[in-house]
Amino acid sequence: MADTLDEIETLPGSGPMLQAKDFKSDQMVRWCPGCGDFAILSAVQKVLPTLGIPKEKIVFVSGIGCSSRFPYYMNTFGFHTIRPRPDGRHGRQMLQPGPAGLGGDR
Repeated sequence: MADTLDEIETLPGSGPMLQAKDFKSDQMVRWCPGCGDFAILSAVQKVLPTLGIPKEKIVFVSGIGCSSRFPYYMNTFGFHTIRPRPDGRHGRQMLQPGPAGLGGDR
């Protein structure tokens, strides 16, 4: 098992090699300075290219709270729900079958 993000290997035959910058949206990140959400966003953007999954096959579903702005900061599919806890079935229905990232402050 890899100990750091730099040690994670990319899946073979996964198409064009993506980089973290390919998963960054053009939206300005609006979290408070020092918020831990910055580290999570950065880590996810670094890990996603190593999975070999096309960004068009990834969706992030969010609920309420500051961390729920996450889909806006990712250059993938995503949506912001009004429910306190996002229901994973919604994301799965969009990409059946496919990965779905869920997030929220609650």
